[in-house]
Amino acid sequence: MQLDTLWNFMQVDMEADKFEAKMRQSENRQKLIKARDFLKDQQANMKKLENDVAVMQDRLEAVEDEAARLEKVLDGLTEEFNNNVPANAEDAQKQADAVQKLLDTLQRYEAELTKMRKDADTKDRQQKEIRVRAAKTKIEFDQLKLEYDKEFKADTAKLQEMRANTEQEAKKVDMALLAKYRSIKQHCTPPMARLVNGQCSGCFMSLPSATLLDIRNGDRIVECDNCGRILYDAGE
Repeated sequence: MQLDTLWNFMQVDMEADKFEAKMRQSENRQKLIKARDFLKDQQANMKKLENDVAVMQDRLEAVEDEAARLEKVLDGLTEEFNNNVPANAEDAQKQADAVQKLLDTLQRYEAELTKMRKDADTKDRQQKEIRVRAAKTKIEFDQLKLEYDKEFKADTAKLQEMRANTEQEAKKVDMALLAKYRSIKQHCTPPMARLVNGQCSGCFMSLPSATLLDIRNGDRIVECDNCGRILYDAGE
């Protein structure tokens, strides 16, 4: 009789659990989570791009300043070369080497500036694309949120009703037996299993004759030695 009551309780308990799991796996909820995660990713991507652009801008300004400074130095060397003819070939070569060194450095800076400007254009385009995608997803997210909130409200009311029914059924069960049920449920669901053809229907392990006798006599609560479920003989 105790096990019959517990078995009946388990049916409503498992049904409520099943419904709650179905709520978590609802299509609208999964779409909402996906959209939310996408928006978070886009925010992170935008933040990274903004940081990259800030670092790039600092470097761009530094290179432009240094290039401008070297242009002035080059102008000075050129003017000195034009106004003061070298005394000999060695001095002329030194001045020529200094000018060439500046020209090489300026060329490297110009190449770097060209690359940074190209990268800046690319990042600017990426930012615009992210904004467009994020705006579209935000609209979809808001629409889904309205649908899901309505769905969630109705499902929550139904679940509360099912849980209240579960609590009513729980009052019919012996407290010690109910505690055992809930303890088993923490690691094994469902916590009870029918006895079918001498086997536990939870794990399909064959049971010893002595265990089968204990179950059928109903002298005590018997748990499966393999999976730990409470064994229930429905009397078929």
